[in-house]
Amino acid sequence: MRVISGTARGRRLASFRGDKIRPTADKVKGSIFNIIASNFGQLDNMMVLDLFSGTGSLGIEALSRGAAKSVFIDESPGSINILKENVDTCGFAERSEIIQATVESGINLLSKRGNRFNMVFLDPPYEKGLIEKTVEEIVSNDILEDGAVVIAEHSVREQPLMEYDGLTLADRRKYGDTEISFYRKG
Repeated sequence: MRVISGTARGRRLASFRGDKIRPTADKVKGSIFNIIASNFGQLDNMMVLDLFSGTGSLGIEALSRGAAKSVFIDESPGSINILKENVDTCGFAERSEIIQATVESGINLLSKRGNRFNMVFLDPPYEKGLIEKTVEEIVSNDILEDGAVVIAEHSVREQPLMEYDGLTLADRRKYGDTEISFYRKG
């Protein structure tokens, strides 16, 4: 696993051993960022939120491509340790915030602080009903800027809704057993 493009291009990212964690494959990550560039514009100066962040691969890629800041939320101490290592390896510590919390409590914290985001990545464990629950949490806590994009990685066996109170499905792509849904606010 590596950073594909931008200022940290080619840097190898630490990952997990075993099969409990499923980092986004480089091919899928490359496709996600190509779709972002083609359909939603550049990441320059964007505020990014990486939920269920694991290794931080998506938020780090966004930083490498020009995002102003990435906030990472994961509840696993192992994920947090690897995430800190990856952020440091890429030189992004000053533009990153790492929060060890459940996604729900992390989103609530960000809402209370008044944080707002242009882009949100969510890559929860597959087939646990977490996409809908998390998107609803994002919407109800009003942490999205107008025009924000929410990108959900999920199993092809899960079919998130086409619309969530102000978020509308803009694109959906399939990569083997993985599907990526792109939602747009506004």
